Amino acid sequence: MTTQAHDNDDIPEEIDFSGGTRGKFYRKDAQLQLPIHLEASVQNTLAAIADAKGVDLSVFVNDLLKKDIELIQMSR
Repeated sequence: MTTQAHDNDDIPEEIDFSGGTRGKFYRKDAQLQLPIHLEASVQNTLAAIADAKGVDLSVFVNDLLKKDIELIQMSR
C-alpha cells in the first residue's frame, strides 16, 4: 500500500503522543447521545405536529418512538 503526500501541509505526517494521558476523558457510565438525521419532509411534518401540540420536537419524537417500541415488543 502506497502512502501519498497530502495537499494540506498543516497536518504533520506523525503526531507525538508520548506526553499524552491515557483515559483523561474516559467516563465509565457515560452514555452517548447519537445525532439522528431525519429526511427534511419527515422533520417538517413532525415539527408542525409538535408545534401544534405545544411540545418540543425532541419530546414528541421520543414519545412516538417509545410507542413504536412498545408495539414492536407486544407483537413478539
